Amino acid sequence: MQLDHSFTVPADLDDAWKLFQDLGRVAPCMPGAVLDTLDGDSFTGRVKVKVGAVQMSYRGEGTVTRDDAARSMLLDLSGSETRGAGTASATVTATLTVAPVGTRVRVRTDLDITGRPAQFGRGIMTEVGDRIVQQFATRLEELLRDAGPAAHAVSTTGAAETLQGRLAPEPEAIDLGAAALPVLLRKAVAPAAAALFAVVVIQALRRRSRR
Repeated sequence: MQLDHSFTVPADLDDAWKLFQDLGRVAPCMPGAVLDTLDGDSFTGRVKVKVGAVQMSYRGEGTVTRDDAARSMLLDLSGSETRGAGTASATVTATLTVAPVGTRVRVRTDLDITGRPAQFGRGIMTEVGDRIVQQFATRLEELLRDAGPAAHAVSTTGAAETLQGRLAPEPEAIDLGAAALPVLLRKAVAPAAAALFAVVVIQALRRRSRR
């Protein structure tokens, strides 16, 4: 499944690129995710999602490849449920370009997922992705605003050092059910209307037959 998203961050291209290379600071902006270890271009982490009353936790790993000239980065991600048979893998490409105000970030995700979340189709997954990206962009904007330009150049080496010797906190689950609900409701409108129409027709035919 291929998903495309984009958003704008309030920073010039160079500052935004420096920030995106610092996974130790960017990862906490992703809803439902925590970064456990960071060693050069390799990392491990956890993601927790919730669908209604059901919670699913994933543990996984990934690598990042950067193209400084193109201002692009490629993440190869894979993970599995800690209590279940579900798996998830993704290739995420983020490309940064100059925007009229700030920097435009285009994200393309090639996603392969099994288990319970796989029941959602492309439409629902796109809607869920939109909401997650919006939250991610909002948190990045807050990070840029609070940290100031001087903090954008923190190195990934420094981020790795801050992770050593401590366990990252348990991630707060992102509610996929809440994100998918509007789409599910829209999908239910047509079948519900058809069912209501059928009931009305049947009742009308019954009244006519009694006459």
